[in-house]
Amino acid sequence: MDFSKIKAIIFDIDGVLSQNNVMLGSDGQPVRTANIKDGYAIQLAVKKGIKIAIITGAKVENLRVRYDGLGVQDIYLSCSMKIKTYEEYKRKYNLADADIVYVGDDIPDYEIMRLCGCPCCPNDAAPEIREISAYISPCNGGMGVGRDIIEKVLRAQNRWEMNAEAFGW
Repeated sequence: MDFSKIKAIIFDIDGVLSQNNVMLGSDGQPVRTANIKDGYAIQLAVKKGIKIAIITGAKVENLRVRYDGLGVQDIYLSCSMKIKTYEEYKRKYNLADADIVYVGDDIPDYEIMRLCGCPCCPNDAAPEIREISAYISPCNGGMGVGRDIIEKVLRAQNRWEMNAEAFGW
């Protein structure tokens, strides 16, 4: 897969940036995990000019706080039809499908993954998603998938560096 021309990476949350299993809080809301190395890679990608977006069916605002804090400007929660949000996102930034990596893990991600330039998934994604993915991360959902894919994109574009910019958050 050629990651060198990628301009944007869109992530699902559940099963991609968080693990498949969630604890339920006392209010009945899912309590999700967040991988620290994914977080580091997300903020670095933003600094390096890669557009990062979240498109998720999840409805909890603490996700917005987490990813906004990493510099993600496009956070779409409560998306029941993700394809509509994807099309709006492309129009907003004048992006072509070929410019976009989408990382999903299950059936709600299927439509977007059939369109985007580089469909990617975690190692433990649903079989239908693995089948259409151009790249399958060796990481399971919530266990560094974001870092893996962002690092591949930045390395392909010669933007993965070991310097003062990379050392700070």
